[in-house]
Amino acid sequence: MKRGLLLLLAGIAVVAACGGKKQPETPAPQANADSAARADKARQDSLAAADARAREEADRISRQRTADSLAALGRGTDAVRTMLATMIHFDYDKSNIRPDDAGTLDQKISILQANPEARVRVAGHCDERGSDEYNLALGNRRANSAKSYLVSHGIDGNRVETQSFGEERPLDPGHNEAAWSQNRRDEFEILSGGDALRQP
Repeated sequence: MKRGLLLLLAGIAVVAACGGKKQPETPAPQANADSAARADKARQDSLAAADARAREEADRISRQRTADSLAALGRGTDAVRTMLATMIHFDYDKSNIRPDDAGTLDQKISILQANPEARVRVAGHCDERGSDEYNLALGNRRANSAKSYLVSHGIDGNRVETQSFGEERPLDPGHNEAAWSQNRRDEFEILSGGDALRQP
């Protein structure tokens, strides 16, 4: 029995030793009032600086968009003016509109419809072959061919003047087919309403 009692006491001693002393708890660090105030102020300053940067960036973007819009308007007017002035060309001794030039005339029609105050002059030109009289008549047919195309697609004929220069104003002074093909053309000149052309 002594032995049993000894074992029991030894077991109690082991249990007491294992569950014995608790380690002292380290207290949670308490924020110093000055440190907390400095951290809060730094956070507020950082937020204010971020807001100021965001406002500056928004102002910069707004100014840039305004400048881009004005530049695009200028480029748009220039692009419309350039399209309206784009020449069309003709085959040798012909005055009919070629299929590839019909697309150019279609773009001019859209521009003229979007700008009802615009008026244009179509000037017909020829290469150097043929007599002066013949080329003046051919240039006139070429100019009238373009005018007829525009009028048949809804443009008022009073907005389109025609003129013939025959062979008098070659683009290319050469005496070969490459030069002649450039010289067989209609040129388009804006007579009025071209200051602020709108895109179609």
